[in-house]
Amino acid sequence: MFIRGLTVVVLTAGFVSALDNGLARTPQMGWNTWNYFGCSISESTILGAARKIVSSDSRIMGINNHVALDVIMDDCWHASTRDPITGAPQADAVKFPNGIKSLADQVHALGLKIGIYSDAGTMTCGGRFGSLGYETIDAQTYASWGIDYLSMYKNMSDALLATGRPILYSMCNWGDDGPWNWATTIANSWRISGDIHDDFNRMDDRCPCDNMLDCKLPGYHCSVARIIDYASPLGQKAGTGKWNDLDMLEVGNGGMSYDEYVTHFSMWAILKSPLILGNDVEHMTEQTFSIITNDAIIAISQDSNGSPANRVWRRPLPGAESTYSTIAGTPSIQLWSGYLSGWATVVALLNTGNEAVTMDVLFSDVFVDQGVANQKASYRVYDLWQKSEADAHSTDGEGSTVWGLDIGVHQGSLKDVKVGPHQVNVWKFIPTSTYLNDATMDILREKSPRSM
Repeated sequence: MFIRGLTVVVLTAGFVSALDNGLARTPQMGWNTWNYFGCSISESTILGAARKIVSSDSRIMGINNHVALDVIMDDCWHASTRDPITGAPQADAVKFPNGIKSLADQVHALGLKIGIYSDAGTMTCGGRFGSLGYETIDAQTYASWGIDYLSMYKNMSDALLATGRPILYSMCNWGDDGPWNWATTIANSWRISGDIHDDFNRMDDRCPCDNMLDCKLPGYHCSVARIIDYASPLGQKAGTGKWNDLDMLEVGNGGMSYDEYVTHFSMWAILKSPLILGNDVEHMTEQTFSIITNDAIIAISQDSNGSPANRVWRRPLPGAESTYSTIAGTPSIQLWSGYLSGWATVVALLNTGNEAVTMDVLFSDVFVDQGVANQKASYRVYDLWQKSEADAHSTDGEGSTVWGLDIGVHQGSLKDVKVGPHQVNVWKFIPTSTYLNDATMDILREKSPRSM
């Protein structure tokens, strides 16, 4: 969806800082037009989605929990040409009869932020004008319109900063040339792979790379399971103000089952990818709504610790050892663990295969980085895809958590955990010992991925 144009920035080893614009302290959240609407967008499309997000019957992605959301119009908002005198970008007067500034004002009045798409080449994928050679005038125009968020590529970074307006910079080159190694100082997030497709684990030759570390052609039509595998080694490069972007969410677009969309949403959250919806939010099912309003999962995404979960292990499914491969997207069972604020830990058991698996989740695995004392400790555990009985029928829209069932205190392991095909179990572990809380924090300070 994005045309690439690259200037390589080489960083020396040691601490890697984030772009110093004060934005994206947690992964960005919101909605984008592209996955569902493509080029068929207009002022009414944007405003309809924005009004639905803030409507009284909606709690989309934590809107009532004071989470800042971006409404992003992707490609095809453009007029056929730039202003012939100034070279400034112009919007399609038929699609946007009142102009982008008026649209931005209306979105801001709803308490939301607004984003826009451009391209580093001469043309966008939709055949509209790109920003190559016009970075300064484009950045100035976007700032004058009141834009808060830009999806584009590298050369725009300095031009955006020069406008004086805080504009979140979402960069895309599909993971070419390893942006996780150099983009931290020019962007708030960067795409890590080819474009997502609305399926869970289908292999497609147009998404050809076995992994992203030496990928030469990121491609497109990448499945959810494949992107998860691509992301697994990259969490150490992300953190506050600098996030790996696994691409927009497909939840609700119809290509996957409920369980698969739960897995998709959950893994994007624990990996600290931006959570950008790509469905028709005005006409979604109750199932879709229930997924994207799970405030316990959203809280993991927005946790102030800012550390993506790490994959502890990836193993072949029982009985499939002889055909197992490390190629991204190969069916497997996976254990993930991540640090949260308040000494808590998020844990996920993921099954990308086609058969259910029952197993014990060993605390020696979950806390492999934290020492024997933590592995032997006891933890109160919450299942984040079950609702507590007291809140099972709650209609409270003021942010009280209805997701997250207390399943008791556990020590050593979670016994006989069943995870179905394409499912994920997500838990929050909270240590019961204050001493372990302090000891854990000492270990986290020593092993923080932010020092890498």
